[in-house]
Amino acid sequence: MVIADRYELDDLPLGQGGMGAVYGGHDKRLDRKVAVKFLRLPGGPDDELERRFIREARILARLDHPGAPVLYDFGTHEQRLFQVMQFIEGVTVADLVSEHGPLPVPWAAAIAAQACAVLSAAHALSICHRDLKPTNLMLCPDGTVKVLDFGLAILREADGAQFTRTGQILGTPAYMAPEQIQRGVAGPRSDLYALGCVLHEMISGKQLFTGPTDYTVFERQVKERPPSLDGVPDGLAELIDALLEKDPERRPADADTLYQHLQRYAVELPALPGFLDPTSAPGRMYARVVGRIPG
Repeated sequence: MVIADRYELDDLPLGQGGMGAVYGGHDKRLDRKVAVKFLRLPGGPDDELERRFIREARILARLDHPGAPVLYDFGTHEQRLFQVMQFIEGVTVADLVSEHGPLPVPWAAAIAAQACAVLSAAHALSICHRDLKPTNLMLCPDGTVKVLDFGLAILREADGAQFTRTGQILGTPAYMAPEQIQRGVAGPRSDLYALGCVLHEMISGKQLFTGPTDYTVFERQVKERPPSLDGVPDGLAELIDALLEKDPERRPADADTLYQHLQRYAVELPALPGFLDPTSAPGRMYARVVGRIPG
């Protein structure tokens, strides 16, 4: 299938979510690989989903950061909205943990720290992601991390709309902060809670809170303390405990603060055979020089 007279799509989707399906494709005009996300309308037009899809595109266009996908184009094909984005090679953190098992502490800290850098840029623009989870974090062959899927993100100051239906809580239960579950509100520290759940999962190799139903997981998120992690430096264990505080005021102040703490543990990263490509050095060469510029 070709859309907009230039994007030739693969036959099968790369993945599907609650709001859309993503296809690999080729931009015939610029001769490059792209990812195309279609708004999925299972039961016909849905104004709420359309608003969220448009909001996601505007957020991606506004969030200019190397740790977020680049939005190339936006349009309509046969009455279906679509986004054309940078095609990102890599493996999701969910698949990484599934295949590798618990990650070495330095790598868990490095992945979380990079996610923090993206959150810092997003929060500075009053953007809250609201759905940070292992499937939305991509580890690329050069070791960089991309934060994906801003479909539930909100611009907190620009628009008070929460995009919620009666009786519906938006997000992924295993990574939702208690305030999202109890009051339907989310702020920057809600994203930090979600990142705490991901960090705990990367180190333990298993999801923090599980249950037979969403409501069971909600109950555990609100009431249960996280289990302690073995073989983790005391300072990092305390940091994860702070991230997973039920009261957002007791969590780290912001993504910048969390990033500074995580850097202490993102050192002497071991090899991850099968996931990293030693030949993909140009990005790291660039980053090394940038890292020497006084902040």
